[in-house]
Amino acid sequence: MIATRKTVLALVLGTLLVAAGFASTGRAETGALEPLTIETAAGVHVIQVEVARTAEERAIGLMHRTELAPDRGMLFDYGTTRPATMWMKNTLISLDMFFAESDGRIVTVAEGTTPLSEKRIRSGQPVRFVLEMIAGSARRLGIAPGDRLRHPSIELP
Repeated sequence: MIATRKTVLALVLGTLLVAAGFASTGRAETGALEPLTIETAAGVHVIQVEVARTAEERAIGLMHRTELAPDRGMLFDYGTTRPATMWMKNTLISLDMFFAESDGRIVTVAEGTTPLSEKRIRSGQPVRFVLEMIAGSARRLGIAPGDRLRHPSIELP
C-alpha cells in the first residue's frame, strides 16, 4: 500500500505532537494573538485570533487542543480566493467555521462541527478566509452569512 504525502505528513505531525506531549495534554496557543472584529446585525464583537498564513500552519490549525476560550479563534488566510475545504481530523473540540470572501464578508457558516471527523466541510463558493471559533459562537454572537470580518489581512470593501 502506497501512502500519500498527506498521510505521511499527518503521521509525522502526529508523532511529533505525541513526542512533544501535545496530544495528551492539549496544544496551547502557538502564535501571536491579533484582534479581529466581527460586524453582525446583533453588534460588533472583538476577539483575539491566531492567524494561519502558511500551508503548514493551516494543516495543523486547532488540532490537538482541548479547549478554546469564547473570545479566541483562528483565522485561516489562504492568500487567494478559492474553494476551501476543512475537516476535524485530530481536532478534539467542536467548532463553528465562518467562510469569508477577500473583503471579509461571511458567505457560509458551519456550526457545531464534529470532533475527530474526517467529513469534509466545504465553503460552498470561493473564499479567502476561514475563521474558526468554539462551537456555539455563531448563535451566541449572532454571526450569519452577510456579516463581515475585519482584520489587517482583510481587504476593505
